[in-house]
Amino acid sequence: VEFVESGGGEVQPGGSLRLSCAVSGTAFPIFTMGWYRQAPGEERDLIAIIAPSSTWTNVTDSLKGRFTISRDNSKNMLYLDMNNLQPEDTAVYFCNRPVALAEWGQGTQVAVAA
Repeated sequence: VEFVESGGGEVQPGGSLRLSCAVSGTAFPIFTMGWYRQAPGEERDLIAIIAPSSTWTNVTDSLKGRFTISRDNSKNMLYLDMNNLQPEDTAVYFCNRPVALAEWGQGTQVAVAA
């Protein structure tokens, strides 16, 4: 299984980014997928998950209203739309399968600073 995350960058507070995750080597449409993030010096946390057919999603409470997870099963792609970014969102963002973790990709760095 391979995960290739992209779309990160440096933004000012209040800015937006769309992260993408290209998934290969697995039957993407049958898996629940998730976005994780790891801030400097902290553990990697699951922040958003989405059902195989997008019938339900869940975003950690502190990020609800700002972050949205989505997927395109026809393209084996996972997305994370992030709005009103704040400095505390600075982290490396990863995708994976929460119920069957595979080897991690390199992640994509998000830096929020004035």
